[in-house]
Amino acid sequence: MHELILTGGQVHDGFGNPPVTADVAVSGGRVTAVGTGLGPARRTLDADGLVVAPGFLDPHSHSDAVPFLPEAQPFKLYQGVTTEIVGNCGFTMAPTDPATAGLAPISIGARTFATFGDYLDAAEAAGPSNHLAALVGHNTLRLAAAGMARELPPGALERMCALAEEAFEAGAVGLSSGLEYVPGAYAGRAELIALARVARRHGGVYATHSRSESEGLAGALDEAIDVARAAGIRLQVSHCKASGRAVHGGSALILGKLAAARRQGVDVRGDLYPYQAFCTGLAAMLPPEACEGGVEAMRARLAEPATRAALRATAEDPANGTSVGLWREVHPEDVQILEHTDPAVAGLRLAQVLDGREPWDALCDLLIADPHAYAVCHTMHEDDVLAIMADPLIAIGSDSGEPYGPNHPRTFGTFPRFLGRYVRERKVTGLAEAIRKVTSATATQFGLTDRGWLGPGATADLVAFDPNTIGHAGGYDNPSVRPTGVVHVLLEGEPVLTGGEFGGLRRGRVIRPGRR
Repeated sequence: MHELILTGGQVHDGFGNPPVTADVAVSGGRVTAVGTGLGPARRTLDADGLVVAPGFLDPHSHSDAVPFLPEAQPFKLYQGVTTEIVGNCGFTMAPTDPATAGLAPISIGARTFATFGDYLDAAEAAGPSNHLAALVGHNTLRLAAAGMARELPPGALERMCALAEEAFEAGAVGLSSGLEYVPGAYAGRAELIALARVARRHGGVYATHSRSESEGLAGALDEAIDVARAAGIRLQVSHCKASGRAVHGGSALILGKLAAARRQGVDVRGDLYPYQAFCTGLAAMLPPEACEGGVEAMRARLAEPATRAALRATAEDPANGTSVGLWREVHPEDVQILEHTDPAVAGLRLAQVLDGREPWDALCDLLIADPHAYAVCHTMHEDDVLAIMADPLIAIGSDSGEPYGPNHPRTFGTFPRFLGRYVRERKVTGLAEAIRKVTSATATQFGLTDRGWLGPGATADLVAFDPNTIGHAGGYDNPSVRPTGVVHVLLEGEPVLTGGEFGGLRRGRVIRPGRR
């Protein structure tokens, strides 16, 4: 007797093949049969009129600290997501050194762990609401070995490689970098290649927030591809975008470089979120040299008029497309302040808080007051978003944060928005291909071979959704609206969402290569 059968759904295998009307039987945490007349089961879930698919995989999230929140967090289950890849953009909760852990202006939370294994063990013990697989972050490795120094001291790279080795032995699935952020922005290619080779020895992937997503886009993509080629490693280009008015239309460049690299033997793919705005720390607007030495050193530089002016000249110098910060990507009306210690400015655009100042001076003053401020930046053109989204090399990823406070709607609605607005309504791609983009396309790239597909032997992470109602009505003013259309979600055969409602139990776990 089967433990559970989902009955009568339109079953998609996750590989882009046409669906079949069938039942799906589950026992022992795995799919045991797909078809009709499968026999009795202890429990059935009605999927008539629903699409039944592998649980969605999010290749790019920042849910690293979510397991430690006091309440279960079903915000990804409501989207049909069963597994998230955390540790992106070079920032992870481990490995850290207490002497340097607080120096960077951007981090992913106050809690840190000395070793990557400590983090994975603690996340597992806390109980994720959905599965997590973790990358180890280059920014975090560099911070642990060299603080906020631009130049690595003797032995620091060897220390970083040793820490990375420990992370992979503990269960990391890859290496991430965030080369528009400090201290990662200080790294050269040799440093990145050395660490990527550690990841390669363990079968990992290299996921990069590349050095520029704007005017330096071409060179940044070339660098990422060169690192992957030199290390012989799979490459994931994170949240592909052409950001800033100067590069609108740059989707063709991005997709052309990815396709050319694949023809030359580099196993490269990318991901994208279905929005025209990104979210990041305001400190990322600054040239990397502004942040050398840590947060207090940054504040001192911004407070000194001559240094502030010199940093502006660097940020606005058209001769440089990389390592200058994000300032040239944005206009004052593009920058929506999301989080700031001054409640009077939170929620406003930079253009609304100038008070007679130059925009650069307003930015610097905001960062002196709150070095950890965050903003949503509206910088992308929908034509580029649509072109990148449609390409077969691109998966869908959220770049989501933690599910509270001021937020970007991608945290709560990425996957339903893609399947509703862009697949059902805009017909950017067919449904079978869309499901591949949110399942096997990510599972394959991150080495999660028993997930992301639906068939006998696959892990029974499953979603059943209504293709006619799936969507998300949330926007930048009301991001946390619950999405619609996701009816049932199973984690390793256990129903965690039934009839659209969360059962309250933390059934997720931390996925580590080589461990069931």
